[in-house]
Amino acid sequence: MTHLADGAVLRPSIAQGILRHPMMAPVLLSMLAILAISAPNLLDPMIRFDDYPALFADAGAYWHKTKDEGRWLNYLWHLRGITTPAWLNFLLYQLLWSLFAAFLAIAALRDVANRAWFATVLALLVLVAPSATMISLWFNTLLPGLALIALYAGLGLVVSRRTHLALMVPMTVLTFMAYTTYPLLLLATAITCSKERSLRDLITLLSVFCFSFVLAVLCVYSLNLSIHGVFGVQVADWRNATPGTDWTSLLGNLPLLSESLRDFLSRSSFDFSPMIWFHLTLLTLATGVLLRRVPMEALYLHAGLAMGLALIVVQVLKVGVIAPPRAFIFAWVFYALLVVRAAQLLTDKGGLAGRFVRNAVLLIAGSYLLQTFMQYTTYRDWQSETRALAETVQATEAPMAIADDILDLPSARSAFVQNNLALSFRLQQLTGKIIPVCVGASGPCCPEIAATGGRCPTLLRVRTHDGVPHIVLE
Repeated sequence: MTHLADGAVLRPSIAQGILRHPMMAPVLLSMLAILAISAPNLLDPMIRFDDYPALFADAGAYWHKTKDEGRWLNYLWHLRGITTPAWLNFLLYQLLWSLFAAFLAIAALRDVANRAWFATVLALLVLVAPSATMISLWFNTLLPGLALIALYAGLGLVVSRRTHLALMVPMTVLTFMAYTTYPLLLLATAITCSKERSLRDLITLLSVFCFSFVLAVLCVYSLNLSIHGVFGVQVADWRNATPGTDWTSLLGNLPLLSESLRDFLSRSSFDFSPMIWFHLTLLTLATGVLLRRVPMEALYLHAGLAMGLALIVVQVLKVGVIAPPRAFIFAWVFYALLVVRAAQLLTDKGGLAGRFVRNAVLLIAGSYLLQTFMQYTTYRDWQSETRALAETVQATEAPMAIADDILDLPSARSAFVQNNLALSFRLQQLTGKIIPVCVGASGPCCPEIAATGGRCPTLLRVRTHDGVPHIVLE
């Protein structure tokens, strides 16, 4: 307390008390860490081509996603009527992810020795999930879904167990309408918030989640039936789906499942094969530690992981499409929970094993912080090249069209640009001009412009200079 000149006493404010709380360390350090590793992408963030409608609040451009993917929450977000700059949306998205990581870590380790230290390490390990980094490039679209996930994790620290489980039902329905595997992050949160662990409690928890997930699917299917006339999700043609309708077709989709798992493991190890085996070995050792010291906790965590993997298996075999690595974001979260908890248990007993696992976890967290930072730098060339092009486009009054495939540009390859629309949307973001894509169109004019009787456009073409392709206006 601070003493004033007249003898009065100024008590510490509530804010000061909160900041001095030992469990604020994971929250503050997670927020600082996410800002540090996101720095290369903060001021002018990379945006995937199908995330631009959310940036522009263009609900019409996103409408097909409701039928193809059941993303009704995201569609409502597109109807908000106001737009905010991309850098602000990316900043908010990353801070929400850091809050989820911190709240989850606090819930998982708030009753253990050295809880602040281990909770901070766990938060950082969740923070750098490669799947989270990949999916973060759809930040404009996924803001509301991630906000609900962070909210649910925060509520787990302050509300009763009964209330938290009850909230899982509407939260699962809403987050499923944002991204299919987002509800599994809610399941991970509910598992970590459970302190009176028993077989009965686990069955109750999983039953509530299964009910919530089935309800979410039924809600999406019912909305699609009433609005699109299709009971279900009509997979887009570009996915080349091979639906499993019988045992033969289901078994025929097993290679897709194998490829999905292989891609996830590879991308989660930054395409470094020895790291895959390192992760799997560490997961096995951590599981052994938990089975010996806290078997019920091991059962909870592996039940959640198995539930998530089972849903992936069902989706891949039934729908007949590859699950992208970003869909496995829940798997890394459960992995982090298992290995950090094992490190904490072994550290309590001291000895070589405790130091080994603790150092291994620190090595992963530290190296992945650096790798994530480097990943965000890979978009710089594309961003700077398109900014320079935008200056030229802004100064050109004539109609313009994108006439060549830009996906082979070095900057586009390094940024993993997926569609020629990415350039059109990017230039719209920077200049406000809508420039059509006419790759493969016959004749010198785009159909969109020719139909209006307008002049043939100035063409954006890919030309090679000194052996390097560039985008130029002709």
